[in-house]
Amino acid sequence: MSHISIFVGSVNGGAERLSDEVANTIEQAGHTASVINEASLDDVKNASHILIVTSTTGQGDIPSNLAGLYFAMNSTFPMLTDKPFGVIAMGDRCYGDTFCGAGRSFDELLRDLQAKPVGNRLEIDACEDFEPWPVTEPWLKAWLEKLPA
Repeated sequence: MSHISIFVGSVNGGAERLSDEVANTIEQAGHTASVINEASLDDVKNASHILIVTSTTGQGDIPSNLAGLYFAMNSTFPMLTDKPFGVIAMGDRCYGDTFCGAGRSFDELLRDLQAKPVGNRLEIDACEDFEPWPVTEPWLKAWLEKLPA
């Protein structure tokens, strides 16, 4: 089974709460998980499987507790060749083009670093889905089934 490092970007705690539910489901599926709220570049380099769970703030910005990691990855460009990853992006479609901007930014950066996407990014719209777990659970189960052995 796999060890999945969950990197969390949260402003008001929603992504944090969701990441705890995600970690429990991962462990119930027989994998192990670490929830990382203040991540370093070494955490990403040492991760065997990456899962980003992030809300979006401001004008499509990454929450401050995850922004440092994003900028470090973007400036040092550590190649993550074929490292499996997934992104759960939380946002509010009312903000238009910046909807789920943080998750989209991480998805693009991880692809640029040659990490390997496992399935499609999940985008959760707070306008439609006040509680993110019912949308996340089926996506997560499908994502876990697609993980390389």
